[in-house]
Amino acid sequence: MLQMTSVIFSRRLCVFGCKLLLRKIGEQSSGNVTPFCQGAGRKLHVTARLSAAKLIDGVAIAKQIRDEVKAEVSEITASGKRPPQLTVVLVGSDPASVIYIKNKIKACEYTGITSDTIRLPNSITEKELLTELDLLNNDPNVDGLLVQLPVPDHICERTICDSVAPEKDVDGFNIMNVGSFCVDAESFIPATPAAVMQMIKRTGIETFGKNAVVCGRSKNVGLPIAIFLHGDGDRGNLAGDATTTICHRYTPPEQLQVFTKTADIIVAAAGVPNLITADIVKEGVVVIDVGINRVDHPDNNGKSMLVGDVDFEGVSQKASYISPVPGGVGPCTVAMLMKNTLLAYKKEIHFAAH
Repeated sequence: MLQMTSVIFSRRLCVFGCKLLLRKIGEQSSGNVTPFCQGAGRKLHVTARLSAAKLIDGVAIAKQIRDEVKAEVSEITASGKRPPQLTVVLVGSDPASVIYIKNKIKACEYTGITSDTIRLPNSITEKELLTELDLLNNDPNVDGLLVQLPVPDHICERTICDSVAPEKDVDGFNIMNVGSFCVDAESFIPATPAAVMQMIKRTGIETFGKNAVVCGRSKNVGLPIAIFLHGDGDRGNLAGDATTTICHRYTPPEQLQVFTKTADIIVAAAGVPNLITADIVKEGVVVIDVGINRVDHPDNNGKSMLVGDVDFEGVSQKASYISPVPGGVGPCTVAMLMKNTLLAYKKEIHFAAH
Protein backbone atom coordinates (compact mmCIF):
# COMPACT_ATOMS: atom_id res chain seq x y z
CA MET A 1 0.00 0.00 0.00
CA LEU A 2 2.84 2.38 0.89
CA GLN A 3 4.61 1.63 -2.39
CA MET A 4 1.40 2.25 -4.37
CA THR A 5 0.82 5.55 -2.53
CA SER A 6 4.38 6.65 -3.34
CA VAL A 7 3.88 5.85 -7.02
CA ILE A 8 0.61 7.80 -7.16
CA PHE A 9 2.19 10.78 -5.41
CA SER A 10 5.21 10.67 -7.75
CA ARG A 11 2.96 10.63 -10.80
CA ARG A 12 0.92 13.58 -9.53
CA LEU A 13 4.08 15.52 -8.75
CA CYS A 14 5.41 14.76 -12.23
CA VAL A 15 2.17 16.01 -13.83
CA PHE A 16 2.31 19.16 -11.70
CA GLY A 17 5.94 19.78 -12.72
CA CYS A 18 5.20 19.22 -16.40
CA LYS A 19 2.24 21.63 -16.35
CA LEU A 20 4.34 24.28 -14.67
CA LEU A 21 7.24 23.78 -17.08
CA LEU A 22 4.90 24.10 -20.06
CA ARG A 23 3.56 27.36 -18.69
CA LYS A 24 7.09 28.65 -18.22
CA ILE A 25 8.12 27.80 -21.80
CA GLY A 26 7.56 30.75 -24.08
CA GLU A 27 7.67 33.37 -21.34
CA GLN A 28 9.99 36.24 -22.09
CA SER A 29 13.24 36.13 -20.18
CA SER A 30 13.69 38.92 -17.67
CA GLY A 31 16.23 39.82 -15.06
CA ASN A 32 13.30 40.31 -12.71
CA VAL A 33 12.31 36.64 -12.75
CA THR A 34 14.18 33.86 -10.98
CA PRO A 35 14.29 30.75 -13.22
CA PHE A 36 12.05 27.97 -11.93
CA CYS A 37 14.63 25.25 -12.60
CA GLN A 38 17.33 26.90 -10.52
CA GLY A 39 18.45 24.69 -7.65
CA ALA A 40 17.58 21.42 -9.42
CA GLY A 41 13.86 22.09 -9.07
CA ARG A 42 13.91 21.72 -5.29
CA LYS A 43 11.60 24.68 -4.74
CA LEU A 44 8.10 24.78 -6.14
CA HIS A 45 7.51 28.42 -5.16
CA VAL A 46 10.01 30.96 -6.41
CA THR A 47 9.36 34.67 -5.89
CA ALA A 48 11.43 37.34 -7.62
CA ARG A 49 13.24 39.97 -5.59
CA LEU A 50 13.64 43.42 -7.06
CA SER A 51 15.53 46.34 -5.60
CA ALA A 52 12.21 48.15 -5.20
CA ALA A 53 8.60 47.28 -5.94
CA LYS A 54 7.30 47.82 -9.43
CA LEU A 55 4.03 49.70 -9.51
CA ILE A 56 1.04 47.88 -10.98
CA ASP A 57 -0.56 50.78 -12.82
CA GLY A 58 -4.30 50.18 -12.65
CA VAL A 59 -5.04 53.32 -14.63
CA ALA A 60 -2.93 52.17 -17.58
CA ILE A 61 -4.29 48.61 -17.48
CA ALA A 62 -7.86 49.93 -17.27
CA LYS A 63 -7.25 52.03 -20.39
CA GLN A 64 -5.99 48.95 -22.24
CA ILE A 65 -9.20 47.11 -21.36
CA ARG A 66 -11.44 50.07 -22.24
CA ASP A 67 -9.64 50.49 -25.56
CA GLU A 68 -10.24 46.82 -26.35
CA VAL A 69 -13.94 47.22 -25.61
CA LYS A 70 -14.10 50.48 -27.55
CA ALA A 71 -12.57 48.88 -30.63
CA GLU A 72 -15.06 46.02 -30.57
CA VAL A 73 -18.03 48.33 -30.01
CA SER A 74 -16.85 50.48 -32.94
CA GLU A 75 -16.87 47.40 -35.17
CA ILE A 76 -20.40 46.58 -34.02
CA THR A 77 -21.80 50.02 -34.74
CA ALA A 78 -19.90 50.25 -38.03
CA SER A 79 -21.80 47.17 -39.17
CA GLY A 80 -25.07 49.00 -38.58
CA LYS A 81 -26.01 47.33 -35.30
CA ARG A 82 -26.93 49.15 -32.12
CA PRO A 83 -24.25 49.45 -29.40
CA PRO A 84 -24.39 47.54 -26.11
CA GLN A 85 -26.55 49.14 -23.41
CA LEU A 86 -26.03 49.26 -19.64
CA THR A 87 -28.75 50.25 -17.18
CA VAL A 88 -27.85 51.12 -13.59
CA VAL A 89 -30.50 51.31 -10.87
CA LEU A 90 -29.74 53.56 -7.89
CA VAL A 91 -31.96 53.44 -4.82
CA GLY A 92 -31.48 56.51 -2.64
CA SER A 93 -28.58 58.93 -2.90
CA ASP A 94 -25.61 57.37 -1.13
CA PRO A 95 -22.67 59.73 -1.93
CA ALA A 96 -20.21 56.94 -2.64
CA SER A 97 -22.71 55.20 -4.92
CA VAL A 98 -23.29 58.41 -6.86
CA ILE A 99 -19.53 58.71 -7.48
CA TYR A 100 -19.24 55.08 -8.55
CA ILE A 101 -22.08 55.49 -11.02
CA LYS A 102 -20.53 58.62 -12.51
CA ASN A 103 -17.32 56.68 -13.13
CA LYS A 104 -19.28 53.88 -14.79
CA ILE A 105 -21.21 56.28 -17.02
CA LYS A 106 -17.97 58.02 -18.01
CA ALA A 107 -16.47 54.65 -18.99
CA CYS A 108 -19.59 53.88 -21.04
CA GLU A 109 -19.22 57.14 -22.93
CA TYR A 110 -15.56 56.37 -23.68
CA THR A 111 -16.20 52.87 -24.97
CA GLY A 112 -19.32 53.71 -26.97
CA ILE A 113 -21.67 51.75 -24.71
CA THR A 114 -24.98 53.52 -24.16
CA SER A 115 -26.13 53.88 -20.57
CA ASP A 116 -29.11 54.81 -18.48
CA THR A 117 -29.38 55.53 -14.77
CA ILE A 118 -32.71 54.94 -13.06
CA ARG A 119 -32.89 56.81 -9.77
CA LEU A 120 -35.44 55.56 -7.26
CA PRO A 121 -36.31 57.04 -3.87
CA ASN A 122 -34.93 55.57 -0.67
CA SER A 123 -38.52 54.94 0.42
CA ILE A 124 -39.30 52.52 -2.42
CA THR A 125 -40.56 49.15 -1.23
CA GLU A 126 -38.85 45.89 -2.11
CA LYS A 127 -41.91 44.82 -4.09
CA GLU A 128 -41.85 48.03 -6.14
CA LEU A 129 -38.15 47.60 -6.85
CA LEU A 130 -38.68 44.02 -7.95
CA THR A 131 -41.39 45.19 -10.34
CA GLU A 132 -38.98 47.72 -11.86
CA LEU A 133 -36.32 45.05 -12.28
CA ASP A 134 -38.78 42.70 -13.94
CA LEU A 135 -39.53 45.35 -16.56
CA LEU A 136 -35.82 45.84 -17.24
CA ASN A 137 -35.19 42.09 -17.37
CA ASN A 138 -37.75 41.84 -20.15
CA ASP A 139 -36.56 44.89 -22.09
CA PRO A 140 -34.68 43.58 -25.15
CA ASN A 141 -32.77 46.85 -25.46
CA VAL A 142 -31.15 46.43 -22.03
CA ASP A 143 -28.07 44.20 -22.25
CA GLY A 144 -26.44 44.81 -18.90
CA LEU A 145 -28.34 45.52 -15.69
CA LEU A 146 -27.09 46.22 -12.19
CA VAL A 147 -28.44 47.60 -8.94
CA GLN A 148 -25.88 49.80 -7.25
CA LEU A 149 -25.16 48.43 -3.78
CA PRO A 150 -25.81 48.98 -0.96
CA VAL A 151 -29.60 49.11 -0.97
CA PRO A 152 -31.62 50.52 1.96
CA ASP A 153 -31.89 48.33 5.07
CA HIS A 154 -35.55 47.51 4.48
CA ILE A 155 -34.67 45.82 1.18
CA CYS A 156 -33.01 42.38 1.08
CA GLU A 157 -29.81 42.64 -0.93
CA ARG A 158 -29.72 38.94 -1.80
CA THR A 159 -33.31 39.04 -3.09
CA ILE A 160 -32.48 41.99 -5.34
CA CYS A 161 -29.27 40.46 -6.70
CA ASP A 162 -31.07 37.23 -7.54
CA SER A 163 -33.85 39.18 -9.27
CA VAL A 164 -31.53 40.49 -11.97
CA ALA A 165 -31.72 38.12 -14.94
CA PRO A 166 -28.48 36.08 -14.95
CA GLU A 167 -27.87 36.80 -18.63
CA LYS A 168 -27.94 40.56 -17.86
CA ASP A 169 -26.19 40.31 -14.48
CA VAL A 170 -22.98 42.14 -15.36
CA ASP A 171 -22.12 42.46 -11.65
CA GLY A 172 -22.05 38.66 -11.41
CA PHE A 173 -24.06 38.68 -8.17
CA ASN A 174 -27.03 36.53 -9.20
CA ILE A 175 -26.83 33.17 -7.48
CA MET A 176 -26.74 31.39 -10.86
CA ASN A 177 -23.61 33.32 -11.80
CA VAL A 178 -22.08 32.77 -8.37
CA GLY A 179 -22.69 29.02 -8.53
CA SER A 180 -21.42 28.69 -12.09
CA PHE A 181 -18.30 30.67 -11.23
CA CYS A 182 -17.57 28.41 -8.24
CA VAL A 183 -17.51 25.29 -10.43
CA ASP A 184 -15.44 26.87 -13.22
CA ALA A 185 -18.45 27.03 -15.57
CA GLU A 186 -19.07 30.00 -17.88
CA SER A 187 -20.51 32.94 -15.99
CA PHE A 188 -20.25 36.66 -15.45
CA ILE A 189 -17.32 37.14 -13.08
CA PRO A 190 -17.73 39.99 -10.57
CA ALA A 191 -15.85 43.04 -11.82
CA THR A 192 -13.47 43.47 -8.88
CA PRO A 193 -12.17 39.87 -8.82
CA ALA A 194 -11.89 40.00 -12.62
CA ALA A 195 -9.96 43.27 -12.30
CA VAL A 196 -7.53 41.75 -9.80
CA MET A 197 -6.80 38.82 -12.10
CA GLN A 198 -6.40 41.08 -15.14
CA MET A 199 -3.87 43.19 -13.24
CA ILE A 200 -1.92 40.09 -12.26
CA LYS A 201 -1.98 38.48 -15.69
CA ARG A 202 -1.31 41.62 -17.74
CA THR A 203 1.66 42.43 -15.52
CA GLY A 204 3.11 39.00 -16.27
CA ILE A 205 2.93 37.73 -12.69
CA GLU A 206 2.85 33.94 -12.38
CA THR A 207 0.12 32.44 -10.19
CA PHE A 208 0.46 28.76 -11.06
CA GLY A 209 1.53 26.79 -7.98
CA LYS A 210 2.08 29.94 -5.92
CA ASN A 211 0.97 30.57 -2.36
CA ALA A 212 -1.74 33.25 -2.34
CA VAL A 213 -3.38 34.85 0.68
CA VAL A 214 -6.63 36.81 0.40
CA CYS A 215 -7.43 39.04 3.37
CA GLY A 216 -11.20 39.48 3.30
CA ARG A 217 -14.09 37.08 2.73
CA SER A 218 -16.94 39.30 1.49
CA LYS A 219 -19.27 37.49 -0.86
CA ASN A 220 -18.78 40.03 -3.66
CA VAL A 221 -15.02 40.64 -3.41
CA GLY A 222 -12.80 38.59 -1.10
CA LEU A 223 -14.40 35.18 -1.57
CA PRO A 224 -14.65 35.32 -5.39
CA ILE A 225 -11.06 36.59 -5.60
CA ALA A 226 -9.93 33.55 -3.62
CA ILE A 227 -12.02 31.24 -5.82
CA PHE A 228 -10.54 32.81 -8.96
CA LEU A 229 -6.97 32.49 -7.68
CA HIS A 230 -7.26 28.80 -6.82
CA GLY A 231 -9.49 27.86 -9.77
CA ASP A 232 -8.47 25.49 -12.54
CA GLY A 233 -6.85 27.46 -15.36
CA ASP A 234 -7.04 24.49 -17.71
CA ARG A 235 -10.71 25.31 -18.34
CA GLY A 236 -9.82 28.20 -20.62
CA ASN A 237 -10.37 31.00 -18.12
CA LEU A 238 -7.87 33.16 -16.25
CA ALA A 239 -8.08 31.12 -13.04
CA GLY A 240 -4.81 31.10 -11.15
CA ASP A 241 -4.09 27.51 -10.04
CA ALA A 242 -2.66 28.94 -6.83
CA THR A 243 -2.78 27.46 -3.34
CA THR A 244 -5.06 29.98 -1.69
CA THR A 245 -5.71 30.86 1.95
CA ILE A 246 -8.52 33.17 3.11
CA CYS A 247 -8.07 35.32 6.20
CA HIS A 248 -10.72 37.58 7.71
CA ARG A 249 -11.62 39.78 10.67
CA TYR A 250 -11.55 36.87 13.10
CA THR A 251 -8.13 35.60 12.02
CA PRO A 252 -5.85 36.37 15.03
CA PRO A 253 -3.03 38.81 14.15
CA GLU A 254 -0.37 36.30 15.08
CA GLN A 255 -1.99 33.73 12.79
CA LEU A 256 -2.42 36.24 9.96
CA GLN A 257 1.31 36.81 9.75
CA VAL A 258 1.95 33.08 9.66
CA PHE A 259 0.10 33.03 6.35
CA THR A 260 1.30 36.36 4.93
CA LYS A 261 4.97 35.67 5.63
CA THR A 262 4.87 32.64 3.34
CA ALA A 263 2.66 34.23 0.65
CA ASP A 264 3.92 34.83 -2.87
CA ILE A 265 0.79 36.88 -3.60
CA ILE A 266 -1.29 38.88 -1.12
CA VAL A 267 -4.65 40.41 -2.00
CA ALA A 268 -5.84 42.78 0.72
CA ALA A 269 -9.61 43.31 0.65
CA ALA A 270 -10.63 43.60 4.30
CA GLY A 271 -11.35 47.33 4.56
CA VAL A 272 -8.79 47.80 7.36
CA PRO A 273 -6.14 50.54 6.88
CA ASN A 274 -2.54 49.33 7.37
CA LEU A 275 -3.63 45.74 7.83
CA ILE A 276 -0.64 44.57 5.78
CA THR A 277 2.68 45.98 6.98
CA ALA A 278 6.28 45.34 5.96
CA ASP A 279 7.07 43.17 8.98
CA ILE A 280 4.50 40.51 8.03
CA VAL A 281 5.43 39.99 4.37
CA LYS A 282 8.39 38.30 2.75
CA GLU A 283 10.87 39.71 0.28
CA GLY A 284 9.58 39.78 -3.28
CA VAL A 285 5.89 39.33 -2.50
CA VAL A 286 3.26 40.58 -4.97
CA VAL A 287 0.66 42.79 -3.27
CA ILE A 288 -2.73 43.79 -4.69
CA ASP A 289 -4.54 46.33 -2.53
CA VAL A 290 -8.32 46.28 -2.99
CA GLY A 291 -9.11 48.26 0.16
CA ILE A 292 -10.69 51.70 -0.06
CA ASN A 293 -10.66 53.55 3.26
CA ARG A 294 -11.15 57.24 3.93
CA VAL A 295 -8.99 58.38 6.85
CA ASP A 296 -7.76 61.65 8.33
CA HIS A 297 -4.11 62.18 7.53
CA PRO A 298 -1.77 64.75 9.19
CA ASP A 299 0.15 65.23 5.93
CA ASN A 300 -3.04 66.25 4.14
CA ASN A 301 -3.80 69.37 6.23
CA GLY A 302 -6.16 67.39 8.41
CA LYS A 303 -8.36 66.48 5.47
CA SER A 304 -9.43 62.92 4.82
CA MET A 305 -7.73 60.92 2.10
CA LEU A 306 -8.14 57.53 0.46
CA VAL A 307 -5.84 54.73 1.54
CA GLY A 308 -5.87 51.00 1.04
CA ASP A 309 -5.38 48.09 3.41
CA VAL A 310 -1.63 48.07 2.85
CA ASP A 311 1.10 50.26 4.34
CA PHE A 312 2.25 51.25 0.88
CA GLU A 313 5.48 53.02 1.85
CA GLY A 314 6.73 50.19 4.03
CA VAL A 315 5.58 47.20 2.01
CA SER A 316 6.82 48.65 -1.29
CA GLN A 317 10.38 48.33 0.05
CA LYS A 318 10.01 44.55 0.22
CA ALA A 319 7.48 43.73 -2.50
CA SER A 320 8.35 42.92 -6.10
CA TYR A 321 5.04 44.36 -7.37
CA ILE A 322 2.42 46.44 -5.61
CA SER A 323 -0.77 48.23 -6.61
CA PRO A 324 -1.55 51.72 -5.30
CA VAL A 325 -4.71 53.21 -3.79
CA PRO A 326 -6.13 55.14 -5.56
CA GLY A 327 -5.13 54.27 -9.11
CA GLY A 328 -5.02 50.51 -8.75
CA VAL A 329 -7.93 48.08 -8.64
CA GLY A 330 -10.66 50.75 -8.81
CA PRO A 331 -10.21 51.85 -12.45
CA CYS A 332 -9.80 48.23 -13.58
CA THR A 333 -13.04 47.27 -11.85
CA VAL A 334 -14.98 49.82 -13.90
CA ALA A 335 -13.22 48.67 -17.07
CA MET A 336 -14.17 45.03 -16.40
CA LEU A 337 -17.80 46.11 -15.98
CA MET A 338 -17.61 47.47 -19.54
CA LYS A 339 -16.17 44.14 -20.69
CA ASN A 340 -19.02 42.27 -18.97
CA THR A 341 -21.59 44.55 -20.62
CA LEU A 342 -20.12 43.80 -24.03
CA LEU A 343 -20.20 40.10 -23.17
CA ALA A 344 -23.88 40.38 -22.21
CA TYR A 345 -24.63 42.11 -25.51
CA LYS A 346 -22.95 39.33 -27.47
CA LYS A 347 -24.92 36.71 -25.49
CA GLU A 348 -21.93 34.40 -25.31
CA ILE A 349 -22.80 33.08 -21.84
CA HIS A 350 -25.68 30.65 -21.84
CA PHE A 351 -27.91 29.84 -18.90
CA ALA A 352 -30.55 27.18 -18.43
CA ALA A 353 -34.16 28.39 -18.40
CA HIS A 354 -34.94 30.15 -15.13
